[in-house]
Amino acid sequence: MGDARTRWSARRWLIAGLLATLCATPALARDALTLGMVLEPPGLDPTAGAAAAIREVTYDNIFEGLTRIDGAGHVVPGLAASWTISPDGKAYTFALHSGVIFHDGTEFNCAIVQFSYNRARAPDSTNAQKELFEPIADIACPDPHTAVVTLKRPDAAFLFGMGWGDAVMVAPNSAAGNQTHPIGTGPFRFTNWVKGDRVEMARFDHYWGAAPKLARVTFKFVADPAAAAAALLAGDIDAFGNFPAPEILPQLRADGRFAVVIGSTEGKTILALNNARKPFDDIRVRRALAYAIDRKALVQATMSGLGTIIGSHYTPNDPGFIDLAGTYPYDPTRAKALLAEAGIASGTHFTLALPPPPYARRGGEVIAAMLEEVGLHVELVPMEWAEWLDQVFKRSDFDMTMISHTEARDLAIYARDHYYFNYHSDAFRSLYQTYLDATDPRTEIDLLQKMQRQLATDEPNVFLYVLPKLGVWNARLHGFWVNDPIPANDLSAVAWGE
Repeated sequence: MGDARTRWSARRWLIAGLLATLCATPALARDALTLGMVLEPPGLDPTAGAAAAIREVTYDNIFEGLTRIDGAGHVVPGLAASWTISPDGKAYTFALHSGVIFHDGTEFNCAIVQFSYNRARAPDSTNAQKELFEPIADIACPDPHTAVVTLKRPDAAFLFGMGWGDAVMVAPNSAAGNQTHPIGTGPFRFTNWVKGDRVEMARFDHYWGAAPKLARVTFKFVADPAAAAAALLAGDIDAFGNFPAPEILPQLRADGRFAVVIGSTEGKTILALNNARKPFDDIRVRRALAYAIDRKALVQATMSGLGTIIGSHYTPNDPGFIDLAGTYPYDPTRAKALLAEAGIASGTHFTLALPPPPYARRGGEVIAAMLEEVGLHVELVPMEWAEWLDQVFKRSDFDMTMISHTEARDLAIYARDHYYFNYHSDAFRSLYQTYLDATDPRTEIDLLQKMQRQLATDEPNVFLYVLPKLGVWNARLHGFWVNDPIPANDLSAVAWGE
């Protein structure tokens, strides 16, 4: 573990040197913004891909849903101005905004709602969150500006789910091309994508809602933390919604040219385990891995201490959260005993697939060192997003992977027939179904807490920490989200000030 920390220390000094030598270009009055992102999305259709980077570019900028999740994590009206729910909790009547058009002039109406939801729930759907739409029994259109969505059963999470990026509205004539040329109803229209570099968009002059202050937006992709710092200091990038170099935040905070805002996210960072592959089907092995990882040291080494340790797949921002971080305290002796009990010999070899985010690449090295200390040999396998999405997420061909689940309140993934880490528990599924059927808020909270405890007991994945939102931007900018209740860089209210 010492070697990994030495490397990160060297990088810290490199970035600090850049801070000391680069000067930012003075900000001028303008209506354009360049926003930095670590990861480039593999496509631009949030209804056809799982990568959070897709939503970070498109959510509420290009695409919108009937409901939306605001910066505080609340469900608020989107393309639906309002809604009513039937007494039995099954029928949702949405009053749609009138005068809404897509960027190509297509009219938004109830037929678009029918198409979007039917497409998402179709047998051949590629929607990464297809299960969100499974409760839908029917979508009716009493008139063009009213949509009645009838569910098979009450679903306490329905309105929240329809606010995810996976549930945005798409039009029949443009849906097929949204991966490379997205056309939505949002305040910005797509103009250009230079692969490997940037995505550009411009203010949509016929937007149905309040016009954004920004006329032009560029999403600039910079994967290397040192390069990100250099671009920010040189004035080539105006802001990072999620800055990738936490170790230099103190220096930036001391520089009056920048605002540094540390908020919360839903990014539940986990060491995901393939429960269908031996020996991870053995609960003793999964618990041993949990005891073997010093979460506090991991957060310090990879996130400069900025991260909230968790013990289940839930965050302190969510209703009914209970602190289970102490379920598996760091105890390498206990880890070794459990591995021996499960028949895992010292020197047993595993692979750890690492997607591109810095938290994964850095964290993977630290975790590998910790597992070596309990007798396990871990081979790190760096992957680009397309490879990770295909091999790990789609085909479940992996031993372990480090990933952050950024979707809010996503306990449902543990109740699915198939999800990439292959957890199957009748007890958990029963709890989740009972939760969906519940109508009393106190009962819902009780069930949410029981589900958290069930996951902590079974430890299908090693629950590590919640990613912080490390916002850094030009001090003259305002309107960014402080927290990330969902993956998004909502720029509709961002503007330059004096």
